[in-house]
Amino acid sequence: MVKIKVRNIQNKEVSELELPDDIFAYPLKEHLIYEAVKNFNANQRQGTACTKTRSEVSGSGKKLWKQKGTGRARMGAIRSPLFRKGGTTFGPKPRDYSYAMPKKARRNAIKSVLSEKIRNDRLFILDEVKLASGKTKDTIKTLSRFAFDKLLIVDKKDNSDLMLSTRNIPHIKAIDVGEMNIYDSLNYNYIMLSVDVVKKLMEVLK
Repeated sequence: MVKIKVRNIQNKEVSELELPDDIFAYPLKEHLIYEAVKNFNANQRQGTACTKTRSEVSGSGKKLWKQKGTGRARMGAIRSPLFRKGGTTFGPKPRDYSYAMPKKARRNAIKSVLSEKIRNDRLFILDEVKLASGKTKDTIKTLSRFAFDKLLIVDKKDNSDLMLSTRNIPHIKAIDVGEMNIYDSLNYNYIMLSVDVVKKLMEVLK
């Protein structure tokens, strides 16, 4: 079991929590993390890029000049890709870039990142993430008690004071536990979890 200190919002130790090794002492698997990030980014793509082929661009279909006798290359229509404003050859069309990654592999990638955060003392576990108000300046003052540069706070969507007061802070992001993903977990150097969220993660990642 991994033992980690539980703090309160004032950054004072209040208790100690034992976490299972199979989740919070998982080995670092860089290639698995890479595959999970690639999958996440692919699933985020809108796939709306679109170009027009020669059959879709506007322009006459009339033959520009006769086939023989002019000394010029034979040419069929002004919509040819060889001309300016002609159609695009092999250009992108709307498509779905998303693909499925095994659920177990995605969970193991999250385990790997969380375990690495613990090994580097970059995971804060709080008894509860309870703020005095929903004001941004008060939230910045409260969280300044913790040493971090970029912080991801994972709590419950019901915590409206947290969700609203962190929206305009560029180096802090608060998300619901159901929205936790591999990209944010890596993009933010430090992660803050409440005890309730840790228990929820243990149920999901076991």
